[in-house]
Amino acid sequence: MTNVKKLVPLLLLFVCAAGTSWAANDTKDRDEAVTKLQRAANVLGDLANTPDRGIPDSVFETAKCVAVVPNLTKAGFILGAQRGHGVATCRLHDGGWSAPEFFTITGGNWGAQIGVEDVHLVIMIMNDRGMQHLLSNKFQIGGEASASAGPVGRDASAGTDWKADTEMLTYSRSKGIFAGIDLGGSWVEPDKSLTEAFYGSGMTARQVLSGRVPAPASARAFLDEVASVKHEARQQ
Repeated sequence: MTNVKKLVPLLLLFVCAAGTSWAANDTKDRDEAVTKLQRAANVLGDLANTPDRGIPDSVFETAKCVAVVPNLTKAGFILGAQRGHGVATCRLHDGGWSAPEFFTITGGNWGAQIGVEDVHLVIMIMNDRGMQHLLSNKFQIGGEASASAGPVGRDASAGTDWKADTEMLTYSRSKGIFAGIDLGGSWVEPDKSLTEAFYGSGMTARQVLSGRVPAPASARAFLDEVASVKHEARQQ
C-alpha cells in the first residue's frame, strides 16, 4: 500500500506534464498555421504587384481553387527532392472563398540540382476534377491529377489550349520572378496536425474546402488577398 501511495503523486505529475506538453505542441502548431497563412498572403500580394510577369488574369478568373506554398524547399545533387507546407482555398457557390485547408507537398525530380533553394509555389486548380483531388485524402500530381507548368504574363494564355483538360496549373517564384514549374510525381495530402490545431479535431479537407467550416479571423488576411487578386484580374 505504501508503494501505491508513493506512485500516485508520480503518476499525477506525469499526467500533468504530458498535458502541458500536448498543449504546448498544439499552440506551436496553431502559431505555425497562422504564420503560413500570412506568408501565403504575402506571396499573393507580390503577384498583384507584378501582373505583367505573373499569372495571367484569365487563369485567376476561372480558377476553382488557389493553393499556395510559401516555402517549397528544393535540395539535392543529381537527385532532387522537394517538400513544403501550404494552404488552399476553393471558390464557393456564392462567389466567396472557403476557409483555408493546410496541406503538405512532397516529391522528387531528376535534374542537375546543387544546393538548397526556397521557392514560392502557387497551384491553380482549374476545374471540378482538380478540385475533387484537392478534397481527397491524398493525390499525386501528374498521376491521378493532370498538371502542367502554367503560362506566365497577362497575355501569355493567348493561343494556348490549357483550358481544355488541364486540372492544375503550377507556378514557382524565385528571386522575384514567376515561372511555370513541373511538379510531376509530387504527392499532396492534408496537413492533419496544422488543421487540427487550427480548427480542432475531426475536420477533413472536404469539410473545410466545401464551405462547411467558418473561416477564423486569423485566416481573413489570406482570404482577402485571394479575393483581391481575382478582383484586380477582372478589372485589368
